[in-house]
Amino acid sequence: MGGPEAGETQRDPGRDRVLTIPNVLSVIRLILVPVFLYLLLITDQIALAVAILMFSGFSDWADGKIARLVDNQSSRLGELLDPAVDRIYMVVVPVALAAAGVVPWWFVIVLLGRDLVLAATLPLLRSRGLTALPVTYLGKGATFALMSGLPLVLLGQFDALWSRVILACGWAFLIWGLALYLWSAVLYLAQVRLVLRRLPRRAAPPRKRVGDG
Repeated sequence: MGGPEAGETQRDPGRDRVLTIPNVLSVIRLILVPVFLYLLLITDQIALAVAILMFSGFSDWADGKIARLVDNQSSRLGELLDPAVDRIYMVVVPVALAAAGVVPWWFVIVLLGRDLVLAATLPLLRSRGLTALPVTYLGKGATFALMSGLPLVLLGQFDALWSRVILACGWAFLIWGLALYLWSAVLYLAQVRLVLRRLPRRAAPPRKRVGDG
């Protein structure tokens, strides 16, 4: 008596927690976005802007590790907040670097165009009862290469030999990351095609007529 009914799933109250280390790190990363823009575009303090990008990359790795390995640190909020902040960085940082003349605009257009194409497939997936397809290791590797290359390219803007070496390394990361990013999109679209072919369209719920109880 007093236990859950048969077939009823128990709800983990800890999943609703808000104050966790990963969530704090994600909020700090989010707050640092306008700081990064101010340092790069207004005050031209490249070194501090690079430091913010490096901290953001490390904290992104750290909050994922903490959420998986430490008890009572995973949460529903974290599952939404962390990828949302990642997406903000993947949009804001390339656009800011292009505005500062660090990377060409075509590079940014390719990145954002790829994301827009994939976003356009979401209504198709929802019509089959899916919210999204799983993130692949190839996509994660592409994002890692891009987010590693962007601060290196920014750090390569100084007029010194070491800076030119870093700039070359940064562009190697960016070119490789862009290739992986586009290829992961091709694989994602192939998965979407399989979903559309194999899963039936989900029937829309019937409309409730006026006067129905």
